[in-house]
Amino acid sequence: MRIPDIRVWIVEDDPDWLRGLSAYLGSQPDLNVVFRAENPAAVRDALAEGRADADVVLMDIMLHGVPVGIELAEEVAAQTGGRVIMLTSMEEKEFIFRSFQAGAIDYQIKADYESLPAAIRSAYARRASISPEAAERMREEFRRLKKLEREFEVRKMRDLITPAELQLLELVDRGYSQSQIADRLFVSIRTVKNHINHVLKKLNLPGSKEAANQAKEMGLFEPKDPGQDG
Repeated sequence: MRIPDIRVWIVEDDPDWLRGLSAYLGSQPDLNVVFRAENPAAVRDALAEGRADADVVLMDIMLHGVPVGIELAEEVAAQTGGRVIMLTSMEEKEFIFRSFQAGAIDYQIKADYESLPAAIRSAYARRASISPEAAERMREEFRRLKKLEREFEVRKMRDLITPAELQLLELVDRGYSQSQIADRLFVSIRTVKNHINHVLKKLNLPGSKEAANQAKEMGLFEPKDPGQDG
């Protein structure tokens, strides 16, 4: 029984590397390089002509110094149904993340070209074939984005709450009642209640304990001195 050809597109701006990779992949018994391009215009021309003979697309992220391969990968995947593997000589985490957002299913470092035939076969078989390196960088990028999200929320809360309100929430967190807070801050209970109501409206929370917990989780309270009460 004849092994079916896997039709491969290669988009790469280095002509020497493009020729070498085409020859290497073409020597594989089940791989058939049916289209090669050095720039986005050639790819878009092929798509405009209705070419859709791509089972797997090897897409260089950086084309002539610009990461246009990410946008191009989305177009090719949508119009041909081909499975896109991003290629790069760099290890830029942001580009990896954006490539997967654009619909790529794997990410390979160019220097490891010998792993490409197996990656192409896995992509053709529609198996989840994210390389360990790509998976780790995806995790790193998710962690980075999560950290940025948390920093944004902390800044947002700091901007919403005044120092006086934050002091009040810290006392709530330490277990003081409203009357005890009023005595400690030399204000009326009415003033304490008004401050608490203002904070709850700002944060859209049901109670002072929830507000105090949120401020504490975000690290807004000053560290306690060892001898501090409460």
